[in-house]
Amino acid sequence: MMERGARRPLTLSREALVSGAIRRFVEAHSHIETRSPAELAASLRSALAGRDLSGGVWLFAYGSLIWNPLIEVAERRLGTAYGYHRRFCIWSELGRGSPERPGLVLALDHGGACRGVLLRVAPERVESELDVIWQREMLTSVYRARWLRVRSAAGPVEALAFTVNRAHSRYAGRLPDERILDAIAAAEGPIGRCADYLIETVASLRALGICEAGLAALNDRLAARGGA
Repeated sequence: MMERGARRPLTLSREALVSGAIRRFVEAHSHIETRSPAELAASLRSALAGRDLSGGVWLFAYGSLIWNPLIEVAERRLGTAYGYHRRFCIWSELGRGSPERPGLVLALDHGGACRGVLLRVAPERVESELDVIWQREMLTSVYRARWLRVRSAAGPVEALAFTVNRAHSRYAGRLPDERILDAIAAAEGPIGRCADYLIETVASLRALGICEAGLAALNDRLAARGGA
């Protein structure tokens, strides 16, 4: 249950992103600096500049984009990105936590490798679907959009991925597992429990045949605490 005085629930939906409801909520209830609509549009244009979009755009999903993408996807493939790994390293003081009990969400951080899902957006949908993604992932500067070469069974592809900005105040760095677990177990925000974020991610990865020992161990320990 959310604590007394907690803000009303907010659904992370396509409609809430497109309508600007998410932006308005963040700006009204948080000190987090957001990009203006013009800055967001410029950021997206910069990311796509010089790219061949005739085949659409690939995105690399490693967390909630796997199980709640909110965009129209033309094709999915399993893929592995090298040079980055999945880590709970971003503090969430609004979405899945509060200033008093911040949660943690995933990002790609430097080093290692990450198995995830490649999502292809069709050419005719690039503008509309990436606008939704930018509203979701790039509203603040905690993520950086990077093109990564991702390997798949059908061959390598260049994909956009959202990596952590280590200079951002919400970057948590490398936390011990016990600290991560404590934060995830206790945190709840307007869009839900932080525990559910972990549970959904692990379940989705397992359904795809991806078993990541660190996340699986966190999930098992959360269940042992009664958090499942």
